[in-house]
Amino acid sequence: MEIKFLMDLAIILLSTKILGLISKKFGMPEVVGALLAGIIIGPVVLGIEHDTEFIEQVAKLGVILLMFTAGTETDLKELKKCGKASLVIAVLGVLVPLIGGFVVAGIYTNGSLLGMNKQQLLQNIFIGVILTATSVSITVQTLQEMGKFKTPSGTAILGAAILDDILGIIILAVITGMSDSSVKISTVLLKIVGFFLAAAILGYVFYKILMILTDKYGVNKTTGIFSLVFCLMMSYIAENYFGVADITGAYFAGVVVACTPAMKYVEEKIHPLSFMLLSPVFFASIGIKTTVDGMNSGLVVFTIVLLVVAILTKLLGCGLGARMCGYSKSESIQIGTGMISRGEVALIVANVGVPVGLMPPKLFAPIIIVVIVTTVVTPVLLKFVYSTNDSTVNVEVA
Repeated sequence: MEIKFLMDLAIILLSTKILGLISKKFGMPEVVGALLAGIIIGPVVLGIEHDTEFIEQVAKLGVILLMFTAGTETDLKELKKCGKASLVIAVLGVLVPLIGGFVVAGIYTNGSLLGMNKQQLLQNIFIGVILTATSVSITVQTLQEMGKFKTPSGTAILGAAILDDILGIIILAVITGMSDSSVKISTVLLKIVGFFLAAAILGYVFYKILMILTDKYGVNKTTGIFSLVFCLMMSYIAENYFGVADITGAYFAGVVVACTPAMKYVEEKIHPLSFMLLSPVFFASIGIKTTVDGMNSGLVVFTIVLLVVAILTKLLGCGLGARMCGYSKSESIQIGTGMISRGEVALIVANVGVPVGLMPPKLFAPIIIVVIVTTVVTPVLLKFVYSTNDSTVNVEVA
């Protein structure tokens, strides 16, 4: 009997935890340490671990639960507070990075933006899709520590980030559906519409069932298990019947659960499983997949340019959207800065593109570097832009 997977799990969990604690010690998110752990134990450095089917399957479950919990944390009431402003900020915060990523990838892979075949076009657009992602958890944690979470800019960041993720998921569903050459765009769009209709119907039915159960029996193990079953079923239905990424189904399952009294119980029960086992494997698997065999000078330049574009497009896109909605110049800079971090969301998107041929293997390392750097610099930049604004106010008052 093959039991090597037990040692694989032990190595992954130990390394991600140790590197995560070291990252936290230096004031960085633990996800950075988990990524570095995967790179260190993977082919790039030590070569202890390699991508296996077991790791793939566990990582898949990890990313599904990660998106499910992201859905449970989605506060629909917060969306209503910001309303139009959050939508404008989110739309520009998606479009500008999408265009920026596409242009950089197109010039690097094809030499120009003309003459691409369909596969090249989709791959380059997909790089832009990765740059549209926003990991608001890091920003929220930083703002809470600084006591700026309830400020107008803090509320706008939260609302825009939620809509940003929803728009990104829709675009991801379109691009992954189009990657199959035998499928027409109209068919893809119909499937996406069909999925959202099915998700709405199934979500409403599940919501009613869960409300009846909680009213009659209270929040208990049964409601928790039913919620997890709903997550897995929605993930399967999304990809198997509609060609939509399984994480999309998981996310909307989480949104439905967020509207019920079972939300906190489900988070409390699923988070330990995700935090202690599945998520570390997912993040480590990204690092394990990373190779730098073809990391030549051209790819290094591409990485640097992509990183600069990743930072500037969020800062400019979201900042411009904020200014259009009446926020001050300093608040607009704060909002744009708060949306820079790509974190685990970008990793999830990149991971989805691998099996459908949208994520070129040679570009995986640059994406990892962009994710790590944007994740690390966002808290630093946030502290700078808020402290600068505070000092300016103090001078004016004096």
